[in-house]
Amino acid sequence: MSFFLSFTLSAKQTLKELKETKHLEKRFKAVAKALHYLAENPRHPSLQTHQYSSLWGPDGEKVFEAYAEQDTPAAYRIFFFYGRQRGEIVIFAITPHS
Repeated sequence: MSFFLSFTLSAKQTLKELKETKHLEKRFKAVAKALHYLAENPRHPSLQTHQYSSLWGPDGEKVFEAYAEQDTPAAYRIFFFYGRQRGEIVIFAITPHS
């Protein structure tokens, strides 16, 4: 089953900043690739998707973390939950791992 991605305003803004910032071009490509995998299969092995237990969606949804990068300082992560519509994944944060 393919999914469609919805983005919160802050996630859209982060993605835009990654795309428009020259020195973050490699990071943008990694995040874009991860988003593609997420839409195709949220359990794709390279994403290492797992539930993020200390955070919940706005209506109590389980939140998941997917890796856009690995073994990289400040590697980017994508946080999402499954939306109300069938096949919807809501991306609410794209952030470097600290």
